[in-house]
Amino acid sequence: MKIAIIGTGGVGGYFGAKIAKAGYDVTFLARGEHFKAIESNGLAVKSILGDFHLSSVKVCREIRDIGKSDLIILAVKAWQIKEISAELLPVLKEDSVILPLQNGVSAVDELKVHINEKNIISGLCKIFSKIEAPGIIKHFGVTPTILFGESDNSITSRILEIKKLFDASGINAQISDDINSDVWKKFIPICLGGLMAITRTTYGELRELKETRQMMKALMTEIYQLSQKIGIRIEPDFVDKSVLLLDTYPYSSTASLTRDVLEEKPSEIEYQNGIVVRLGSKYGIVTPVNRFVYDCILPMELKARKTR
Repeated sequence: MKIAIIGTGGVGGYFGAKIAKAGYDVTFLARGEHFKAIESNGLAVKSILGDFHLSSVKVCREIRDIGKSDLIILAVKAWQIKEISAELLPVLKEDSVILPLQNGVSAVDELKVHINEKNIISGLCKIFSKIEAPGIIKHFGVTPTILFGESDNSITSRILEIKKLFDASGINAQISDDINSDVWKKFIPICLGGLMAITRTTYGELRELKETRQMMKALMTEIYQLSQKIGIRIEPDFVDKSVLLLDTYPYSSTASLTRDVLEEKPSEIEYQNGIVVRLGSKYGIVTPVNRFVYDCILPMELKARKTR
């Protein structure tokens, strides 16, 4: 099986390196100094579960140079899906499978604009990781996990084959019973990244102060109510359980959106709090906390994109 990792950041770099370490044929897409470092020195992973280094890996600057692939794991930012979806066509075979691991709830729909939906499955990942330096991925929180499945939740031969690949690579991967529900369950707490950005807090700081803890719960409650209006199956106590889970996150950890905003980089704000605001307007659900977060970050986002 030939695997392509589109985006060698914290997510793609970690999971792709695990798959390559297991002996699979993996090609990474990277750019700039990160590409140069990987091409020259390989890919290093620093992890709370154990460090390792791949001295030689296949790496390309352009998607078209990857070649036909059996499994394409998309690990770019949510806002990059529109930009690259048409570029994926040359690397697809008739039975190729694309597995998006973006934050948000729109990746599959955006891929379907250019790509046949038979080539797309749904997925998500859970990991705290980042590029520490060119050629070096740092995993610093939670057990890395991938949840994935067919859009209709059927257990197909290709889903079982991908599960075997993840198992052989030492990746904690689960076939979802309801992938749409699981995508929303990740989406709800991930939208706290914007709140951490405007309050300049970590998960620990956000949750320990009464005022921001209340905002944290209110933000998630708005998205939960939206999910129920749309018809997503999520248990009624999900927000309360999420708060308890967030209490276990490393105190100094932050979300990738938080880091992007504070580093004045383009972020996923349109695909997190922004899409909550838009869907809330569409379905008649008021989202004042999410709108506040979105409106506060929007000027910074526009400035970051002008300098990109």
